[in-house]
Amino acid sequence: MAGSFGRRAIILGGGLAVAGGVSAWRTFAQSRALEARRAADRAPLPEAPAIADLVRYATLAANSHNTQAWRFAPGNGALTISGDPSRRTPVVDPDDHHFYVSLGCAAETLRLSARARGMGGALTVEGDAAPVIVADLSPGAAETSALFDAIPVRQTTRSLFDGSAIDAATANALVSAAQAAGAEAVWVADAARLQPLTDLILTANGAQVQDADFRAELKSWLRFSRGAALSTGDGLFSAASGNPVVPQWIGPYAFDFAFGAETENEKYLAQILSSSGLMVIVAPEDNPRGWIAAGRAVQALTLAATAASLKCAYVNQPVEVAGLRPEVQSLLSLGSARPSLILRIGRAEPMPYSLRRPPEEVIAV
Repeated sequence: MAGSFGRRAIILGGGLAVAGGVSAWRTFAQSRALEARRAADRAPLPEAPAIADLVRYATLAANSHNTQAWRFAPGNGALTISGDPSRRTPVVDPDDHHFYVSLGCAAETLRLSARARGMGGALTVEGDAAPVIVADLSPGAAETSALFDAIPVRQTTRSLFDGSAIDAATANALVSAAQAAGAEAVWVADAARLQPLTDLILTANGAQVQDADFRAELKSWLRFSRGAALSTGDGLFSAASGNPVVPQWIGPYAFDFAFGAETENEKYLAQILSSSGLMVIVAPEDNPRGWIAAGRAVQALTLAATAASLKCAYVNQPVEVAGLRPEVQSLLSLGSARPSLILRIGRAEPMPYSLRRPPEEVIAV
């Protein structure tokens, strides 16, 4: 009996060692593949870019849930950006506000890229109910900028910041970057407004976390494993959010166990307290055209922040919960203007970058 048990133990142990070795090799290979994809996504823009190069750079823009809900159509010396309704997030974004903000982010990135490579880059918004954005690619004077240089570096950094302050001149420069792109920005660093705005963020976050539909929609865009991130090229990859990487089939169970209002509010409170302050982007109009302008503005602001060695992360909860938007308006004396986005800003080490889908998947044919 002892000999038989010993042989079984050796066989079992050998099998586990082989399985462990295969798993370790798969992890290594997927890690290498992720780094290669990230490097390809963020490779420098060629001096004479093709349409696919411009689209690749444009898709490095911020976008809600990393859904990448955009399409690019070349033609007549221009590139038209439209939305992809199949990638909407109707629970968190029922009126498509973030949908159009994301298009604005891509448009501003495309404008900066085109200008840097000797094209006009001027943007025209066409239509009202479902507007598209047309970027002029006709020849023009090349104009590089710190914002253009920041495009491949910018990221949403969902981690604790170092708590250091931002001087008034830097905060004003960020506000000016947003204004130049078409929307107002309000810097909130004083305790009189920061505390109540933080309270609104936590209240809204608690309401969202306890909403079963919100949880289901968010979970559908989470990529828990390297393999899932690689296969889709979209969504919120755990490592990019500072969360553990686990097999994709385990992830939903881990999410359901760990994602609660109390723990999430504790996390967000710590992140806000570690930040230098909060920035609120205010749309010039409360319609898709105004939301596109807000997207352009937030992209310009976050690029300016990146150029100043600052990090940003979104805490949009009280502008997503419609019932709390009036309280944000009142707190910041915005009147009827819609608060579109809220970011926390500060200094931190970079996080792993999220992936983007290849240009051929978002260029209309």
